[in-house]
Amino acid sequence: MTDIHRDAGEAVDSVLVALADPTRRQLLELLAAQGEITATTLAAQLPVSRQAVVKHLAVLDAAGLVSGGRVGREVRYAVRPAALDATARWMAALAVDWDRRLANIKRVAEAGTAGEREKRSGGSA
Repeated sequence: MTDIHRDAGEAVDSVLVALADPTRRQLLELLAAQGEITATTLAAQLPVSRQAVVKHLAVLDAAGLVSGGRVGREVRYAVRPAALDATARWMAALAVDWDRRLANIKRVAEAGTAGEREKRSGGSA
């Protein structure tokens, strides 16, 4: 495995781990809908503490899904879609591969069924 593929795989892994938690998915949805927002404002919309929100945001940040920037005394968080886009491309490529495999299985199965019908109709004549 090349370093590029390993790095891409690790990036996808971190995104999937980050998205495995329903609270983090909810945070990402809120950020996507509301734009830049503080952890305090996010916590007011969720059944968790501000400290828990900050910890979840740190996981999302480490996965490259959000970023935080200081505006005066506040830290405002925003969605960074690049990591999610890369993961979506990986999933789409995986889906294309599975679609190809399933189409091959279908083709082989249909060819086998057609061959059986020919044997039966040819043998009874």
